[in-house]
Amino acid sequence: MTEATLTAPVKYRGALSDLSGADRRSLFERARGGDTVVHERTAAILRRVRADGDLALLEMASEYDGVTLEALEVPADVRRRALASIDPRVRRALEHAARNITAFHDASRPQAVEIETEPGVVVGRRPDALARVGIYAPGGRAPYASSVLMAAVPARVAGVPEIILCSPAGKDGYPAAVVLAACEIGGVDRVFAVGGAGAIAAMAYGTECIPGVDKIVGPGNAYVAEAKLLVSSVVGIDSPAGPSELMVICDSSCDPDTIAREVLAQAEHDVDACVVVLALDSATASVVASTIERTISRMLRAGVILSALQQNGAILTAASIVEAVQFASEYSPEHLLLAVADPDRLLPEIRNAGCVFVGEQSSVVFGDYITGGNHVLPTGGAARRYSGLGSPDFVRWTSYQKVSGPAAKRLARDTVILAEAEGLQCHAAAASAWSSP
Repeated sequence: MTEATLTAPVKYRGALSDLSGADRRSLFERARGGDTVVHERTAAILRRVRADGDLALLEMASEYDGVTLEALEVPADVRRRALASIDPRVRRALEHAARNITAFHDASRPQAVEIETEPGVVVGRRPDALARVGIYAPGGRAPYASSVLMAAVPARVAGVPEIILCSPAGKDGYPAAVVLAACEIGGVDRVFAVGGAGAIAAMAYGTECIPGVDKIVGPGNAYVAEAKLLVSSVVGIDSPAGPSELMVICDSSCDPDTIAREVLAQAEHDVDACVVVLALDSATASVVASTIERTISRMLRAGVILSALQQNGAILTAASIVEAVQFASEYSPEHLLLAVADPDRLLPEIRNAGCVFVGEQSSVVFGDYITGGNHVLPTGGAARRYSGLGSPDFVRWTSYQKVSGPAAKRLARDTVILAEAEGLQCHAAAASAWSSP
């Protein structure tokens, strides 16, 4: 397939079965990573922050953000003023989102388990909240206040006693007012005007001002993503994050205008966003393609959208719903929209998606902001092994075992047999001591 054959501004167009091996690999290879320049620059920033702490962060605020900071931490009164100053409609919407996020993540909190596997033998597992969590909130193309809520609220629901957040400083020396407002609504304890890979280093290693954390979550650019991977040996991180992704499975029952809106909404995030429309007939594919093409020019971020579609966009036709579902499972998208006649019937067949949106009225943008589900989702095919962020991600499990005297005597015999089979004499001796009367 070549761009010369396109009738819509996407990189790939045609039957799914006609994708060449090279085209298929290109479509699937969308995860960040492998950029030597990004890796080396990020590693240098981490070393600098680890060595010089706050001084390095203050210097980098000037170098990268053009801001001279008097202090890294945002005072509590500044945060409160930000909440009071934002548009009341925005505050109301953020509070609406926070209520729904709280409701869902509270319902999905991990629960302790304790069972008696046999008489006198009790095995248990207890979820304990992490002591301190760090959130990164981007401040580049747009202030992602919604991402603050998506990370902070589940952490608070899980019982994390201290939540800190880092976000780049604007010209006034503070993160965007709407981000600070979301911090107040979401229950963030401390906020620092620090951005990029430096913020990740600070939260991982700790500085004079910024405390080290147990886990770092939140989206960011390629440098932030690389930094999180590099510090993952000393601190927990969420799933590796990359550009936004959307796959739509649609049939002739769908509204082409709705599909076009969903495509454009995800493509406007970033020039590296990945959008795939998988239609169940060629007529639907054609009308969706023409609708997208007709609509792009009216968008404020038309340049970003067009670049994304030309680099990573596809409008493909599947021969059957079985083929479509199989392809979706292999592609493992961040967002999967089922715009088909009976989406509920199809839902049980879906595997490997960050989040499934059931029916075209279940717009992905509702999930981005306000349904209560999380929008911090695995990208780049990571949905095969990672899940969306939730309250279980902010706990670690304490396992415990209790054995009664009579049970110890009963367990000893088989334990000795297994230890001797493995050649572990001391294990066998420790167990056999309990078999004596």
